[in-house]
Amino acid sequence: MPLSPKGRGRRLLSLLAILIVCYVGISYLILPATWSRIEHEPGLAGRPMVTATAQGIPGDPINVGLTGSREDVVSAFHLAGWHPADPITLKTSLEIIGSVVLDRPYKDAPVSPLFFEGRKQDLAFEKPHGVSADRRQHVRLWLVLENGADAGPVWLGSASFDSGVTLSRDTGQVTHKISPNVDGERDRLMGDLNQARMITHIYQMKGIGPTLNGRNGEGDPYYTDGEVWLARLVRWGDKADKAAGVLPPPALIQIKDAAFALRSSAE
Repeated sequence: MPLSPKGRGRRLLSLLAILIVCYVGISYLILPATWSRIEHEPGLAGRPMVTATAQGIPGDPINVGLTGSREDVVSAFHLAGWHPADPITLKTSLEIIGSVVLDRPYKDAPVSPLFFEGRKQDLAFEKPHGVSADRRQHVRLWLVLENGADAGPVWLGSASFDSGVTLSRDTGQVTHKISPNVDGERDRLMGDLNQARMITHIYQMKGIGPTLNGRNGEGDPYYTDGEVWLARLVRWGDKADKAAGVLPPPALIQIKDAAFALRSSAE
């Protein structure tokens, strides 16, 4: 027997009520739960997660973090086979030009300054690829918290791969251009520290967010899943018993990371 107009109206209201309940449940309960993550370092929340040039132009993204003292950081990079970068002077500028032109080693070549929250990097390390200083892994680090969740210093950094040299469009100084896959350099840096048994824990936190068409201060393109990988370092003079595992992020973040990883492997 067909429903009366009044019955059809009640059915439509019931369906509408069910749809509203489903929408509220999915949008305000289920999806937020699949994106939410434990904030291991709540003191880092709300920071811009991107560096800047001296002229205030957005630079390379923040993609790594470390917890430990300055001595812990220096020791960890040394044992992982990385070298501290020399300061920029006339002498070191001429040395890096000579290294590139004459294809000779310069393992401590300087890195150009970048700024985070108005401060130039506190530390910088590099790992050359090949003979000269034109190709290298490198990272800049800033001390951002004197006392983090573990009552110790917390550092944020920007890791990238220098794929060649060019002249700065702002200053005319010799500078490097970066490879667009900054996630790959983040992963390799963490891999080097982990292989050297310098890490006890690795976890992720939100960085600048997924970025497909980023540009740094020199106009070099980059793409990233937007995650910061934070590593808790061993204490100076110690070594971890085994390589550290990565604490898994929420399900939707894992899917997003996997999509960016597929893009990286395809290039």
